[in-house]
Amino acid sequence: MAKKPAADAAKTITVEQIGSPIRREAKQRQTLVGLKLNKLHRTSTLEDTPAVRGMIEKVKHLVRVVDGQ
Repeated sequence: MAKKPAADAAKTITVEQIGSPIRREAKQRQTLVGLKLNKLHRTSTLEDTPAVRGMIEKVKHLVRVVDGQ
């Protein structure tokens, strides 16, 4: 039998923090912590799931998607 390509492998997405959480709502700060971001220009590589995509959407003005494989 032929092997399936790497489609079974978990896809990842890399995000970079480009905005400061200072003077933002607590939920936005907590979302950044959930994305494993805490300082400007830090990057975090996460599994590409609907939950992570939703978190990115909530703070899209504070983060930038660097790479989505």
